[in-house]
Amino acid sequence: MRVDLHVHSNHSDGADSLEAVIEKARRAGVTTLSFVDHDITGTYEAALPAAEAAGIRLIPGIEISAYDFKRGRKIHVLGYSYDPDALNIKELTGPLLARRHKHSLWQIERINRAGCKVDAETIAETAKPSRVIYKQHIMQYLTDNDYESGAYQHLYKSLFKGEGPASGDIEYIDARDALHAIRADGGLAVIAHPGQMDSYDFIEENIGLIDGIELLHPDHDADDHARIREIADRYGLALTGGSDYHGSFGTAVDVGVDAGMLRFERQLLGYS
Repeated sequence: MRVDLHVHSNHSDGADSLEAVIEKARRAGVTTLSFVDHDITGTYEAALPAAEAAGIRLIPGIEISAYDFKRGRKIHVLGYSYDPDALNIKELTGPLLARRHKHSLWQIERINRAGCKVDAETIAETAKPSRVIYKQHIMQYLTDNDYESGAYQHLYKSLFKGEGPASGDIEYIDARDALHAIRADGGLAVIAHPGQMDSYDFIEENIGLIDGIELLHPDHDADDHARIREIADRYGLALTGGSDYHGSFGTAVDVGVDAGMLRFERQLLGYS
């Protein structure tokens, strides 16, 4: 069985429509899918008709952009199978989305001042499905180069990193608050790609709030797999996985992972 519990669409910072991602999943033989678009819960209902038509089980999902303030590093928190109203999650992520959009408009202004002509209205139209502008939308306006090309990465870093005119970041959600909100809405809280973000210490300290760890991810190697399995076995946690697919806005990956390597709680797969 093939599943993918970590895909993104143009409802956040992915390039492809919901229908396009679902079609890729169908062709790959994926039977269970979860859109975890950043900080929004509406993707599930919007994607459900297309998923049902493709014969794919769809799981409500979200990836919350959070922060470990103790260690001063980002943490991404995945939430699955939460109550459709998601009142606690929305209360937490609504202000975050507003901050992100405002910051992106500031970045566009700064890039314009630096001499690169960028039209905010055109970018906003491109970002319409997400209703929030991301850096990927700004980059799409500025260049036709492939995401993984040297030219793209050079431009991205020169604008958004270090001394770049649009460098800086937003204030993120406390990761513990994200865990609490997901659980308050009846969902399962999973730490995303801890190998990528070095979230292992945070997991150990907050194990009572965590239901699972993302095992399979393009940025994880054999050492990450061993470490994650050891922690999950010790505390009886679920193991999830996915491609972290962003289409042309991210690293080239195929949709779908081998579910035989994972361990789900029944609630995560939507069974009673």
